[in-house]
Amino acid sequence: MLNVGISVPLPAYAVDVAFMARKAEELGFESLWCAEHPFIPVHTTSRFPGSPDGVIPETYSHFIDPFVALARASGVTTKLKLGTGIVLVPERNPLLLAKEISTLDLFSGGRFLFGIGAGWLREETELMGGDFDHRWTQTRESILAMKELWTKQHAEFHGKYYNFPLVKSFPKPAQKPHPPVILGGHARTVLERVVSWGDGWLPNNTTPEKLRESRATLDRLAKDAGRDPSSITISVHGQPGDRDLIRRFHDAGANRVIVRPTAVKTESEMGAELTKIAEAVLR
Repeated sequence: MLNVGISVPLPAYAVDVAFMARKAEELGFESLWCAEHPFIPVHTTSRFPGSPDGVIPETYSHFIDPFVALARASGVTTKLKLGTGIVLVPERNPLLLAKEISTLDLFSGGRFLFGIGAGWLREETELMGGDFDHRWTQTRESILAMKELWTKQHAEFHGKYYNFPLVKSFPKPAQKPHPPVILGGHARTVLERVVSWGDGWLPNNTTPEKLRESRATLDRLAKDAGRDPSSITISVHGQPGDRDLIRRFHDAGANRVIVRPTAVKTESEMGAELTKIAEAVLR
């Protein structure tokens, strides 16, 4: 079966995400994904990696809070998985983030997928208190702290970036031991990180041919680490609604492919867009 998800396009508030979620579940999509950038500095020297000229598109500042959005989506669906694609972990406090995730996972019946990233925009990361030059080290430490909070009655953590004494943190997530941690991006050591402390990989700029090679590498690394390769997922993000391409990604080792709909302004237009994608890739 082809597991196909839908991502929320920008501007992310043009259409109510509850409508998108309800329609996506009705049409048979497997998951809904919401990304974040809390803000975009007006003046920045960082180059946007998604365009040749490095200029940040105007729409890139029009994100919504993913947890509020996915909670809204949860309330109008029963089966649709709810993913962050991605959360900028160094920009959030792990104690509060663990609480948000546990609450969403519990109330959704264990449907949350924790897609994470470390960010590319230095000015944003630093304004939010992140260590941009060591952002993946900080991200790893945050995830390890959250795992303690999710899995233990009394949790403590003592690291370079986060340090807290024994605390009680409830509720615990519905998924055990915790929702899957899915690492985004194409950093040089991303697959090693996935195997070491993650549960999946979320690439967004790849081809079926490259993915097949990455899947083989990921399986080898997992075996070497004593992990079951089949327990580590690959979710390919931001793809067009092309059935042949999606099938090729699945055949290459992807567990799901996430399609990005065209941005529209009304619910009727979004309903038509999602229906068109479903007819192209799910029928």
